[in-house]
Amino acid sequence: MLPVFPLLIATYRPGRIKAAVKHPTLVAVKAWALSHLLVNGMLADVLLFGGFLAWAVLDRISVGKRPQAAAKAPGPISNDIIAVVGGLVLYVVFVMWGHMALIGVPPFG
Repeated sequence: MLPVFPLLIATYRPGRIKAAVKHPTLVAVKAWALSHLLVNGMLADVLLFGGFLAWAVLDRISVGKRPQAAAKAPGPISNDIIAVVGGLVLYVVFVMWGHMALIGVPPFG
């Protein structure tokens, strides 16, 4: 789960991360869904997270078949730093407070 938040921020702060990953949101959704599938085994969990994982995989395949726009030069390295630091801060806040407050389930335990 650690790379999910930096990838989500990298979607909106184009830099070398976005250039390397191409579609950071889809990669983040796939990592989020797969990590939740590994720790949750109830039918409802498999349907929810499996559905998100299937959507992200199919969407990435679909994106790969579309005509590509001209490649742009990656943004400044400061965007990558903002994405990583901001993503890690969001991750800590979400793990410590947000997951329990919003989802109602402690992330560890």
